[in-house]
Amino acid sequence: MARLIDQFERLPGIGPRTAQRLALHLLRQPEDQIRAFADALLAARSQVGQCQTCFHLSAEPLCDICRDGKRCDQLLCVVADSRDLLALERTREYKGRYHVLGGLISPMDGIGPDMLQIPSLIQRVDRDGISEVILALTPSVEGDTTSLYLARLLKPFTQVSRIAYGLPVGSELEYADEVTLTRALEGRRAMQ
Repeated sequence: MARLIDQFERLPGIGPRTAQRLALHLLRQPEDQIRAFADALLAARSQVGQCQTCFHLSAEPLCDICRDGKRCDQLLCVVADSRDLLALERTREYKGRYHVLGGLISPMDGIGPDMLQIPSLIQRVDRDGISEVILALTPSVEGDTTSLYLARLLKPFTQVSRIAYGLPVGSELEYADEVTLTRALEGRRAMQ
């Protein structure tokens, strides 16, 4: 039981209590369900790789998004990882293509530009004649560093923009921090 709890605790966002709940839940399941769960994990690990074009997770050489002929080929959204891509896809608003960097520049963690999918991004923008690159990177020191670095590299080839940051829907102004309020003001748009 302790080994199972320890394995769950290694997952991101899972603390000791949640790990214990998950372990106890699994132990109450029929053996065939536990085998199906284990098989699904092993199959995902062995069959899921990266799309050859955008580097999103895919079991095929090209992901569903890259194979979709209805997408706008001139618009490219750059994200740090597949979780960010999936979050943007849930909005059903973005109709262009993606490029997954595989992380953010973080010298403190030993992650430099050469460890990310940046050269392939530059080649892709130049080769495919992309008219706009949208940087959808986390508003953090690492995200800002990566955005500034990419903007400098991409501006000779195309228009570069960054998604706006601000207040979440339903939040109270008085509880927002200064950086969030500043970005909300900077990202303002005209009323229509």
